[in-house]
Amino acid sequence: MAQNAHLQELSSAGVSVWLDDLSRERISSGNLAELIETKSVVGVTTNPSIFQAALSAGDSYDPQVRELAAQGADVDATIRTVTTDDVRNACDIFTPVFEASNGVDGRVSIEVDPRLAHDADKTAAQAIELWKIVDRPNLLIKIPATEDGLPAIAKTLAEGISVNVTLIFSVERYRLVMGAYLDGIEAAKAAGHDISKIHSVASFFVSRVDTEIDKRLDAIGTPDATALKGKAALANARLAYVAYQQVFEVESRFQGLVSDGALPQRPLWASTGVKNPDYSDTLYVSDLVAPNTVNTMPEKTMDAFADHGTVDTGSLVGRGPESEEIFTALSDIGIDLDDVFITLENEGVDKFEASWGELLEATQKQLDQASKG
Repeated sequence: MAQNAHLQELSSAGVSVWLDDLSRERISSGNLAELIETKSVVGVTTNPSIFQAALSAGDSYDPQVRELAAQGADVDATIRTVTTDDVRNACDIFTPVFEASNGVDGRVSIEVDPRLAHDADKTAAQAIELWKIVDRPNLLIKIPATEDGLPAIAKTLAEGISVNVTLIFSVERYRLVMGAYLDGIEAAKAAGHDISKIHSVASFFVSRVDTEIDKRLDAIGTPDATALKGKAALANARLAYVAYQQVFEVESRFQGLVSDGALPQRPLWASTGVKNPDYSDTLYVSDLVAPNTVNTMPEKTMDAFADHGTVDTGSLVGRGPESEEIFTALSDIGIDLDDVFITLENEGVDKFEASWGELLEATQKQLDQASKG
């Protein structure tokens, strides 16, 4: 099977194409393997919302849930078992990609319980537990970039565990995430771990920034405000890339670890599905192209890009000054950017907690039905 030309071009430009979805049906049907063969997919990300949707759809999980119910498993143990089984099986499918890319790609992410987002010690403990349960070198443990998540990120990396830092919205928080990454790598080195085996990505959310800021610009309602719509998310991502280059290509702290095998924490563009129908449906892919980055896409966005996506290799690098101007204009017109990013982080944590709650409820019902049957 031939690779799609548009996605192959994106991959050739240095962007790792990851799918933002996973389900047992996708694994068992061969769909995931097919996406590797035809859509240049080299990784998968999951989150509580994705698992909630997967377990609520169809009957793929019913036999295992019945078996777990017969064993007396509670709802938390059931969710842990079915999700880690899916992730382990996906890791196995991606093993050839993992090996061919020397461990850079072929990655599958699983997220810690979002209810632990504000407890660093419990988050780190569960990250270690999930790493042991899945038991695959191409796993990434997803930890949210809340203030309480930062020390958990460092602690997890210090154990030699690869991490996907999620729910990053502001460049200010992103700088702290990169600092936590370096803290973790330094601690891992001191503990005797091979730091060349520790990988990390920093998931910087894109479309939600435009959604929130556009809403506030609409409320202002002036022509100047309207003219700024659809510009904030890309500007924010471009400023994040400037910060990435500064930390990993210029500053001495990381450079001092390179001889020991330390790897840069790659920027990952998340939330790349376009929510506003007035914008191009490939906006957050075509306009975020640079080497050593990841774009994790919902399948709808991936299909759109496969159909008509374009690769603009000048869309990201060197765009810092104009992005600063956009942020200045947003502030001048009355957009409180600090409040925007706090709102988005809180909403992100709340959304994943709600999805986890729905997952618990749906799984408990399945367990109850299995016990009666």
